[in-house]
Amino acid sequence: MPRLLIVHHTPSPSTQALFEAVLAGATHPDIEGVEVVRRAALAATVPDVLEADGYLLGTPANLGSMSGALKHFFDTIYYPCLDATRGRPFGYWIHGNSDTSGTERQLLAITTGLSWVKAAEPVITTGDPGKRTLEACTELGGTLAATLMN
Repeated sequence: MPRLLIVHHTPSPSTQALFEAVLAGATHPDIEGVEVVRRAALAATVPDVLEADGYLLGTPANLGSMSGALKHFFDTIYYPCLDATRGRPFGYWIHGNSDTSGTERQLLAITTGLSWVKAAEPVITTGDPGKRTLEACTELGGTLAATLMN
């Protein structure tokens, strides 16, 4: 069964709401035959990444950078997973209080280095997430899960 790994750092109510919307999309009843595994960024492991067929990544934008937790995740998995995960699909969401561009730049630099393929438009937002943003996150989760359906 294909596996979707959701790696997230959700320290605030806003980032938690985005994560829950992504999860709702990935586990929607219309998605069949895809196992969804969720891991906090500091708990995700090399085997988690190697056993997954696609990835969803969520992070706050902290002072222009991705969270230290998500950066630690990438530092941990990068070389052990580099060759084995090339070409796998991924998506991401970012929440910030102001500028998120540095966070996205970092995330794309790392996923480009891994040769992962962006499979959906990201959700990038600032401030309190509204209904449209949450719906976009639900769509993001559903889209990534659907790309893995047999």
